[in-house]
Amino acid sequence: MDDFHKVRRLPPYVFEQVNRLKAAARANGADIIDLGMGNPDLPTPTAIVDKLVEVVRDPRTHRYSSSRGIPGLRRAQAGYYARRFGVKLDPDRQVVATLGSKEGFANMAQAITAPGDVVLCPNPSYPIHAFGFIMTGGVIRSIPVEPDDHFIPALERGVRHSIPKPVAMIVSYPSNPTAMVASLDFYKDVIAFAKKHDIIVLSDLAYSEIYFDGVPPPSMLQVPGAIDIAVEFTSMSKTFSMPGWRMGFAVGNEKLIAALTRVKSYLDYGAFTPIQVAATAALNGDGSDIEEVRSIYKKRRDVMVDTFTKAGFPIPAPAATMFAWAPIPEKFRHLGSLEFSKLLLEKSDVAVAPGIGFGEHGDEYVRLALVENEHRIRQAARNIKKFLSNADRTLHNVVPFNARR
Repeated sequence: MDDFHKVRRLPPYVFEQVNRLKAAARANGADIIDLGMGNPDLPTPTAIVDKLVEVVRDPRTHRYSSSRGIPGLRRAQAGYYARRFGVKLDPDRQVVATLGSKEGFANMAQAITAPGDVVLCPNPSYPIHAFGFIMTGGVIRSIPVEPDDHFIPALERGVRHSIPKPVAMIVSYPSNPTAMVASLDFYKDVIAFAKKHDIIVLSDLAYSEIYFDGVPPPSMLQVPGAIDIAVEFTSMSKTFSMPGWRMGFAVGNEKLIAALTRVKSYLDYGAFTPIQVAATAALNGDGSDIEEVRSIYKKRRDVMVDTFTKAGFPIPAPAATMFAWAPIPEKFRHLGSLEFSKLLLEKSDVAVAPGIGFGEHGDEYVRLALVENEHRIRQAARNIKKFLSNADRTLHNVVPFNARR
């Protein structure tokens, strides 16, 4: 497999190492509390499922669908942007349905990237942000993830020291994995910079509805003129607990959306039509389903921050997303995030995602997903407290995992 050029460009999938250990532990009877993968455990709202069942009974919907999304679905997404952000979109030219935001990013990379093109990408970041472009032959230049006063100067350095000049940049707020949130003023600065340097901006807004402190995260497209150079990706996976349905969107600049649509037309026929119809119903709903999901994640966040901190593993309270981004406890930091994650799984039956999987600048952190109920989160905290109470003994006896049988 490593003989293939594109495969050689991809490093070993870090999360798979933890997944193998997790599977082995479960096979041996361990009760693993899985806070690793961001795989929502909440059921898809009943009304959405009912709509799917209703439509799937019509055999006409079993034929090939529309790669760019059925018209009603694109209109529903445009309506969502109008209500939520005050952004007007043409559903025929500025909206395309994707098979989740991950597929959208990967195919946008196919559409706009030539071999050797430079792309500015936050580090740490969701893996497809970088590797979608790496697989197309692009080159990644890392930029900070913090949306602060150092961000634009870092972009300036990235442009100044890149040959050729970057063609695109990626921003992702609320951020996976760090849960950082950006302001509209921040987006204004980014758009101004990108226009000055003629750079495409791709914004990942998958967690726009999972926020906890009262201020809804903005869309980059709220910035006047942003649509001239930007495309934004959203997903229904977390907002409506529909991860397996694979439904998302790209919206924004007409030329970029057309390029993505053309690539997709060669690669897929779109999601199953009943899924698209059910997704349309979800977007046209009254928002109560979203509010309930947000409330559940907030309660879980509060329990995790409280119980883990009391257990000796301080968790900074995320303002958004379904994740917490936690510094590895000081005594274990020298191990790095992968070895700490393995040790935590072995000694406390708690699975987390190693930060190194999101980029080298994440190696002093782990990501914890709010995908277990409050009772299980409290149990995880008790397990971790016991593990940390034996920290000195554990570190003294630790054996490198590659030496274990």
